[in-house]
Order: sequence, then structure tokens, then C-alpha cells
Amino acid sequence: PYQYTRSQSEAIEAIKKDMESSHPMDRLIAGDVGFGKTEIAFFATFKAVLAHKQVALLCPTTILCQQHYKVAKQRLEPFGIKIAFFSRFVSKKEQIQNIHLLKEGKIDFVIGTHRLLSDEIQFKDLGLLIVDEEQKFGVTHKEKIKEKSKNIDCLTLTATPIPRTMQMSLLNIRSLSLLEEPPINRLPVKTYVAKMDQELIYEVVEKELLRKGQVYYLHNKISSLASVVSKLAAKFPNAVIKGVHARM
Repeated sequence: PYQYTRSQSEAIEAIKKDMESSHPMDRLIAGDVGFGKTEIAFFATFKAVLAHKQVALLCPTTILCQQHYKVAKQRLEPFGIKIAFFSRFVSKKEQIQNIHLLKEGKIDFVIGTHRLLSDEIQFKDLGLLIVDEEQKFGVTHKEKIKEKSKNIDCLTLTATPIPRTMQMSLLNIRSLSLLEEPPINRLPVKTYVAKMDQELIYEVVEKELLRKGQVYYLHNKISSLASVVSKLAAKFPNAVIKGVHARM
């Protein structure tokens, strides 16, 4: 549904050549948030499944895993591609069922968190591994899934390459594709650093709510979180505000 940018088209052409060569692909896709890295990953997924190979997408968080699963179903299921995902949101019964289907080759594309690294998950014919936000995974994590299937293609997506990966790319040990321009109508991300100012916070929250957007407020103390939530609720009585705290 999207028109590819120049760098997206170049990355896709490079992936085509990599996947059709006699050597396993090991390519890094680096680009800012919203620049279309996932779109490229789904292209590679489609190409791998057409070649009767299974694909695994490794995500660092449950929320990201669920988002990828939702989009993948919309984009790929109409073509008959069988998709499953593993996370704590999936019931134990469904996970056991998907493990059997994956081993039998009846699932083409699996999306999951670290759960995909467990020994009980086996593939019939894994051909492509996609790692999203690779800085969240250690070398051991990435190598563990590669051990399950030798000589598989590997595609890594990141907005912030770790130094080791960037050095390997610059030394041509692994291939690198940079997404340098945003998609059409995609506004650049703006970041501001300012001193703590309650009125400024209220101002930016109000602007976002007026455009019917959402706000994520990261506070540094659990003990005073309830106070922050109550003040925001008093300031914006028509907004739905939830306070959540968890160990990071």
C-alpha cells in the first residue's frame, strides 16, 4: 500500500540478489523509526515463503511482537501465508499447537520474543531469520537460533546499530543498507531537551490531545507516579489517563 522510497527500493534489490546468491545473506538494514524497515522485512519474508522456506522474526518486546503480527496478518495472510506468534499473550494450549505445526512445516512465518530461542521450538525448513532491534539481543541469542538451521539468510533491522555490528558492516564482513529518507508524507521526528517545567509539559500534552493523539509520559519515580497521574487527570478531565509501573 506504500510507495517505496529510493533507499527502500535499493535495499530490496540488494536483498533479492543476496537471497538468490549461493551464499547465505547477512544484511543490516539501518534507518530511523518510521522509515520502512519492517516493510522491507515483509518483502523478504514473502520472497522466502515463495521459495517454500519458513521465516522467523525475533522481536525484543511483547508489544512489538503483537504489532508485527497484526500487520503481517493484514499484509500476508491474503496470499495464503500461515502466520503465528509466540509471546506471553498467547495461551499455553495455542503455543503447544503452534510448536507442532511449526515443526511439521504448516506455519510459514513465526513472530516471537525470546520465546523463539527455547529448545522446544523446532523448524522444518527455516530459510530466513529477521532480528528486529538487534541491540536488544546479545550475540548468544542470535547465534542460538542460527544453530537450529545452518546456512540460513539473516536480515537485521535497527535504528541504532551497535558498534560491533556497524564495524562489521564498514569492514564488509556483513552487508549494509541505509534508509536515508522518510516515506512520502512522513514528518521527521523532533526531539527537544529542556529543564523540568510543569507548564511546558501541560502545553505539549494539550497539543497532542487536541489532535486526538496519544501521550507516553515516562516518570522517574514510582513513589510519586500517582501524584503525577492525579494532576494530569485534574488538568485534562476528558482524557483517559492510566498510570502503570513495572520493573524495567
